[in-house]
Amino acid sequence: MIKILRYTEYLYLAVAALSLYKIATLWSINPKDTYIFIFFAVVSVAMFVFRRRYRKRFEQRQKENQ
Repeated sequence: MIKILRYTEYLYLAVAALSLYKIATLWSINPKDTYIFIFFAVVSVAMFVFRRRYRKRFEQRQKENQ
């Protein structure tokens, strides 16, 4: 279970990286089309931080219970 949580964290970073790539490529063509990708990048980074913090707390509780 812990390993799955760890992989999903990095999935959010991958989505953020792809969004940043799309922002960089579309910005010079039409900046209005990039707003959705900016949203995805911000939400993905926030979810990464949230999931990492949640996983660390979960691991700490497991250590304390053993």
